[in-house]
Order: sequence, then structure tokens, then C-alpha cells
Amino acid sequence: MSPLTGRRGRIRGGHALLAAALCAWSANAAALSLDPAGLSPDERVATQRLLDQARSHLPMRMRALSDRDIVVRWSPLSADVHGHAGRSELLLNRELLAPLLAGGETARRAALATVLHELAHFHDRAEGISRDPRFLDLAGWQVRATRFNTRLAGRVRENRFVDRSADSYELTRPSEYFAVNVEHFLLDPQYACRRPAMHRYLERRLGPGASGSPCANELVYVDAGEGNGGALRAIDPARVYAIDYLLAEGNSQPMSRWGHGMLRLVVCAPGRTPGPDCRLDLTHHRVLSFRAFVDDVQISSWRGLTGRYPSRLFVLPMEQTIDEYTKVELRGLRSVPLRLSREEIAAVLERTAQLHWSYDGRYYFLGNNCAAETWKLLHDSVPRLATRAIGSITPTGLLRRLENAGVADASVLDDREQALRLGYRFESQGAYYDRLYADAKASLALPSRTVVDWMDLPPPQRRPWIERADLRTSAALLLLEQAAQRRAMAQVREALKRRYLASERDDDAPDVVRRLLRDSAYLGRPSRLLEGRGYGVPQAEERVALEARGAALRADLQATRTELEEGAREWMGATQRERLDGITANTELLGSRLRELHAERGGLRLP
Repeated sequence: MSPLTGRRGRIRGGHALLAAALCAWSANAAALSLDPAGLSPDERVATQRLLDQARSHLPMRMRALSDRDIVVRWSPLSADVHGHAGRSELLLNRELLAPLLAGGETARRAALATVLHELAHFHDRAEGISRDPRFLDLAGWQVRATRFNTRLAGRVRENRFVDRSADSYELTRPSEYFAVNVEHFLLDPQYACRRPAMHRYLERRLGPGASGSPCANELVYVDAGEGNGGALRAIDPARVYAIDYLLAEGNSQPMSRWGHGMLRLVVCAPGRTPGPDCRLDLTHHRVLSFRAFVDDVQISSWRGLTGRYPSRLFVLPMEQTIDEYTKVELRGLRSVPLRLSREEIAAVLERTAQLHWSYDGRYYFLGNNCAAETWKLLHDSVPRLATRAIGSITPTGLLRRLENAGVADASVLDDREQALRLGYRFESQGAYYDRLYADAKASLALPSRTVVDWMDLPPPQRRPWIERADLRTSAALLLLEQAAQRRAMAQVREALKRRYLASERDDDAPDVVRRLLRDSAYLGRPSRLLEGRGYGVPQAEERVALEARGAALRADLQATRTELEEGAREWMGATQRERLDGITANTELLGSRLRELHAERGGLRLP
């Protein structure tokens, strides 16, 4: 943990008079002068030593600008106020003086950080750094996903990067974010690794900060995959060949008709030179998906309209995402490459790490949804995109604007067969089921118009046709029964989740459901695994703890999911139980019938 984290309460200085804010002056080292009134000789010596030390930490730009002297005084400020940047004076809380005189390292560090914090305010007034749009992007006062890139930069709630904060006071307003981060930029050798993008920005605007060891480049994340949820993973930017805009096509559900927007990381297998062949390494690809709640592919309730769901960034295996949408939701996927340079890809990964470890947004279907969040990630990562009017609150609208701006290359979808072969398109299994059902319907004169209508029939009503099916048709109907079973289980899980979320009291929901949702929350908010440890992107010493806690979380999730599956019948409604039992009976009948028909044709008897 940085010695600065959580070290103080409120530091005033962000609400100076407008006239003072317009003055062109800042804290040149030679311009600081101590007011000795009321100080003993020892106190004057200790204070001057403090100011000299602060002077030695000032970067080039903060030393270069000077227009007038700044008088430093010790003052009886409020207990939670360590310092105050006035019009032409820097006030320090007198309560800091005695500990400073005693010579303790913690007191010296706190006093030094306070002086640097207030000098940062003086510099900010001269340079207007905290009003720079690029600074606001990096700091977390994000734009809205509209053509006009509007933002509200003056409210606490507008900065949702609340986890693993260097100091919660930085979230109160942009000027305080700047001052707090200047402290860490100048005093913490790990700052460049914990907040790399902001470090580069401050270095460009101010000059070099505290020196430290080289940083690890990889994106460290907690895997949200169904089988490996909780495991700590890392992605080396050098192995990411491309980033695609991944669109799950819409369906008939009201909240899903415009699709779901995500980003696909085309990660090369170890040992493969980055290039087009990396698209074949599907096992290594990852998906960045903003979701209203873990395991939600679609969700529709009043909570989503009022922002009562959290919006979190989940890192998922590509193969799981394909199965989730194409097999369960019966929705196709389009994977459209984004025209990004190697540096821009690395910047997106860097911002992804910041979001993964710090962001706790609020999900609104009609304002801050998956499309809005995905656009903000691209906007904040790649400065050239921030100048384009591309933002949209619908996933299909965002893809269209990315295409129109020349950022997304949709030409890869022109040849449908080639797009399927090269992994730019993943067909819904619904199309495959449609073909199976069409063949079965032609053979047996099945009564339903579509395959979905067929699967929605009560299972006993499907049995008369199952009993008359030939070998080929029985195989098709077996696949359709298995699809109906997956669909029914997804509906059961959704019903259980809604029952819990709609409950006014936790004890109204099954204990195993509460545990699953509680533990799953760590997958989208992994900072909770490191509460009280450091800030920003986790460093080596924190990753050791993450490995241990992640392994325990993974074991708990697997055990809870198994328990939920085994006990699911207890919490199902009677209709759900009857449907699943009927599907099981149909599946067993089809399996038996296939074995018999195969044997009648002279084949080996199937087990």
C-alpha cells in the first residue's frame, strides 16, 4: 500500500474566488516565503526544511511558472482540513506542526503531501489542467454517449471510478483529483504502474515525477468465465493482434431488440507471431462485456430503467460468449474489426484494467447501457476517437457510426460464408434448429409453425410425433429436445434470479442463490478481493493475495453452482418441474428409439 493512501481527511482549496482562479501564477520554489509570526526557532527551522523538501520535489513546469510570492502560514484550520490555497497564501493546519517537529516519518510525509497538494492548486489555476477534456477523460468524469460528447464534471456521482481510489477526496471534483494525483505522482514510486495513463499525462504537463521500477505491461484481471470464475489471469498487449466490436444480434425481447455491444480481444496463442492466424486461436480470445448483472444475457425490469443495477466490466472467454448467445439465446454474433494501431490497442487494454479494478457504474437501459459503456471505453482510451461524434446508446447504432467514421471495417461480413469460416460471424443455432425442424416437419407433418413454437409446446404434446419418427427424424428431434432443455434451464435460472432481486428481504430467497449472486459480484468488482490494499492497478505484492483469494472464490463458485443445480427442483414452480421432467422423458424416449431403429437397420446396437 502506498504510504499516502487514506492518510488524511479533507483538504480545502478547490473553491477559491473566481478572480483568484483567473490569476496567472503558480508555485515557483523561489516564490515561497514563510511567515514566521508566532513560530519558535525550532518550528521555523522545521517548516523551512519542509518547504525546501517540497521545493526539491517540484517538477520542471511547476517551477517554471511564477508571477508572485506565496506566503506560507500555519493557521488554526478545521480538524479535517490539512491545508488551504488562498489568493496569495498557503495555509497549513497548525495541528500538523507538533508532529512535524517531533520528527516522525508519517507526520513529515503528511505535511509534505499537503504542501504539494496546495501548490498543485496554485498551478492548476494558472494552467487550467483540471478543465482539460483529456484530463477529465482519464480522471473518470466521462462523456455521455451522444453525438455532442457532453459531460457533467462538477458532481461526485459523475465519477464512478470509486474502487481502489488513491484518496476518496479526489472524487469530489476535478481540481481535487488533480491535486491528489500530483501528490502521488511526486511521492509514490509505484504511481506510474498503478495509474499509467494519468502518469504519462502529468509527466507531459508537469515534467518527470517520482522515479520507480519498470512496470509490468500485461492486463491483469479476474476471469469471469463459468468454469474458471475467480482465477487471476493476465494478457500481454503484445499478444493482442486486434480488437473487434462484437455485436450480439437482437431478438424479440423488448430490451434486446437492438442487440448487445461488446469488445473482442483477438489474443494470439503463446508462440504465435501476431497476425491474421491469431483469429484461429479462439480458446485464447477474451470478451469485454459491460453487464447489468453477472450471468445476464438479457434482463428487463424497472430496475434497469432506473439505474438500480450496477454496470460492471466482465472479462469472459470468447467460447463461452459464443455458446451463451448462439446456443442459449439463439442470437447471432458479428465480430467487426476496429482500425486501431498497436499503441491504441495497448491503450484500450490499459484503460480496461483501470475500469476492471476501479469502475462501479450504474446501468440504465436508455442512457448508460452496454453500447454507451463500450463507447466510453474507446473514447477514453484513444484520443483521436474522442474528437469524433460517434457515441450512441444502441449497440447497432454504435456499430453503424463506427463504420461510417471508418473505425470499424464491416467489409469482412460481405461474404457470409467466408465470414463464418474466418470467425467474423457466428450463426445463431436457431438457424440450424430451423433447418432440423423443417426436415422433421416435412417428414411428420408437425403441427407448429416454427421451431420455437414446437419447443414451447408442453413436452407430452410432442410425444405422439416422437413415437412415429424414423431414424433420421429421431436424431433431429433429439437435438431439438436438448435445445429445449437448455432453454428451459436458462428460464429457470432467470426466474430464480428475478425472485431474489425482486425480494425485499434477503431471507426470501434460497440461501444458495444469495451465495451465488454474492460471490459472482466479485467477478465484476474484483477490487473487493483486495479491500484495504493499495490503489489503481494491483502490483506484484497484491497479486499474491489475489491469487489466493481468487482460488478460494473459484472453489466456492463451483461448489455453489453444483449445489444450485442439484437443488434447483426445490425452488422451481410446479410448471417448470413438469416441463423439465417431460423434456427428460422425451430425451430418454428418443435415445431408446434411436438405438432400436439403428439395430433394425443392421447396425451395431448402441449403448
